[in-house]
Amino acid sequence: MSRQTGKKAALKESRALNPRPDAVTDEDFALCPFLDPDDVVQVKYEMVRRVRVDKVPVARAAAAFGFCRQSFYVIAAALDAGGPAALVPGKPGPKGPRKLTEEVMEFVEQLRAGDASLRPVRLADAVQRRFGITVHPRSVEKALARRREPRTAEEAHHC
Repeated sequence: MSRQTGKKAALKESRALNPRPDAVTDEDFALCPFLDPDDVVQVKYEMVRRVRVDKVPVARAAAAFGFCRQSFYVIAAALDAGGPAALVPGKPGPKGPRKLTEEVMEFVEQLRAGDASLRPVRLADAVQRRFGITVHPRSVEKALARRREPRTAEEAHHC
């Protein structure tokens, strides 16, 4: 496996592989072997740097790096808020519970408080009857475990 192929595999695994490296037309990326259009984190960082340090207009820089002007502002805000790590694309898929909402979980916990021996299968059945929502028993089990975990480091130290 070539070094370049290995790097692409590593970028893909870490969700940092640029889906459109051919859209990066910035001349520094063509001239400097250190700059890699396949690395979306580097592309985003360099785009923001080009605007802030080199004083390139936002619209021109965004186009040269394969983004629109609006995306530049989102990327710049993410960089300001979380540093370079914030430029790694987020995990795809739902960002939170869609079925096991706060209301549903309060119902599940009330059932559990009344009868601690209720298993996730029975709890999922109760949710189906009450809310008309089909949930997997393992989802109920994981949601209950998350609710039992301390929410902050401070809570973890208060036993």
